[in-house]
Amino acid sequence: MTVTVNGKIRALNREMSIAELLQELSLPPEGIAVAVNASVIPRKNHPASMLSDGDVVEIIRAVAGG
Repeated sequence: MTVTVNGKIRALNREMSIAELLQELSLPPEGIAVAVNASVIPRKNHPASMLSDGDVVEIIRAVAGG
């Protein structure tokens, strides 16, 4: 299965949720916004939101500073 994450194609060796993808990418669940196919997915739904082959995932990380 392949998904596009922030413009790069990524092969996944199994079906996984958004939460599992974030864990695989070593990203903390806090301070992260995730959109799948241009729809923002609330953080509380990340564990239950399963990715499908061909999904386009955009991950935005909040950064402190000014």
